[in-house]
Amino acid sequence: MRFDWTKKALARHKRAMALASILFSALLMTQPAQAGSVSRIEARGSQITVSFDDLVEGASTFSLIGPDRIAIDIRGGKAGRGGYASGIVKSVRQGQYNPNTARIVFDLERPAVITDGGFSNDGKRLTLSLQSVGQNQIASGRKSFLPPVAFRAEPPKSSYSVKVPLGKPSDSVSLPKIYGPNDPSRPLVVIDAGHGGHDPGAISPHGGKVEKNVVLAIATAVRDRLVAGGQVRVALTRETDKFLVLEERYGIARRLGADLFMSIHADAAGNEDASGATVYTLSEVASDREAAKLAARENRSNIINGINLGGATPDVSSILIDLTQRETMNVSADFAKLLHRESSRQMTFRKIPHRYASFVVLKAPDTPSVLFETGYLTNKDDVAFLNSRQGRSKVAAGVASAVEAHFARKLAMR
Repeated sequence: MRFDWTKKALARHKRAMALASILFSALLMTQPAQAGSVSRIEARGSQITVSFDDLVEGASTFSLIGPDRIAIDIRGGKAGRGGYASGIVKSVRQGQYNPNTARIVFDLERPAVITDGGFSNDGKRLTLSLQSVGQNQIASGRKSFLPPVAFRAEPPKSSYSVKVPLGKPSDSVSLPKIYGPNDPSRPLVVIDAGHGGHDPGAISPHGGKVEKNVVLAIATAVRDRLVAGGQVRVALTRETDKFLVLEERYGIARRLGADLFMSIHADAAGNEDASGATVYTLSEVASDREAAKLAARENRSNIINGINLGGATPDVSSILIDLTQRETMNVSADFAKLLHRESSRQMTFRKIPHRYASFVVLKAPDTPSVLFETGYLTNKDDVAFLNSRQGRSKVAAGVASAVEAHFARKLAMR
């Protein structure tokens, strides 16, 4: 086939082809020269071992609290799946943080820090030492570890970036749509599907189901069941695969003036026999070691439960916040018991169904809140139940029954 070009058309064609060539080259050059995939993760006792099938550039670790976690960023690495956990570490999850970085997150049984570590002589194994510490001994910052120079993946020779103006960022995340009766006097329930976006949550070894997708499907089923009941209004913190920071999740509930907030998750465990649901609420005293520690400091808002604290003295503010927080925790605990009572007719719960924890999403001082771990993605039966339409329908039926009973009880007391 022959093309007859004008001079202007030929010039435009050459410029377009040159630009395409540059962009294609940039895409290739931003990929790491080598990328070692995470082939195995073992957390036993106080030691973590991460193995790779090829060389990586290096690793850095940092701590997270509320709940307590340790994260490892592997530069020049590709994420794998799953991992074994025991001892200080109770579960492991991993995902691709960006094209050149794999992130591994270790959920801790109790507060701990990385004290020492290093790569093996061939650069294909990273071993880290853990040490239990007090809550106030967890320090911010990263620890970095590099393979021996002879066994270090070569970073990209050069890279390119394209800058696109995104406009001025908004002050806060936009509020979601409210479903149900167009009646502001009806109670409002905000359902939060955990994780999302670049944070996948737990990844099931049985079929590779990802927590962020599983819980979004459950949250949607709960919303639809509550709307069909016609007794309450409902909003979802997210209806798509997007990431929200923890404070934004309960912040949405507070800004909407929600009467109840529920965060839905699906747990992971090192023991694949572990199964069943758990309801968590906030408490100043953890009910057991697995349930975490309440943070020593609480963020204070100028308005708590409708009371403006702007002109109050620090002592008065503290008393009002404390009273509000305690009342909120009591209401949350009462709802947790209702949720177990109603949902246990539809699904299996753990031996101790209600536990107390310091999850950040439970810390709204004036919004009754629960975190509902609907099951374990590491358990084959739980995965099949939560990922089926029938299973989601049963979860939704139990939640809806508890929610309707909760607000009927409040109305009767009024």
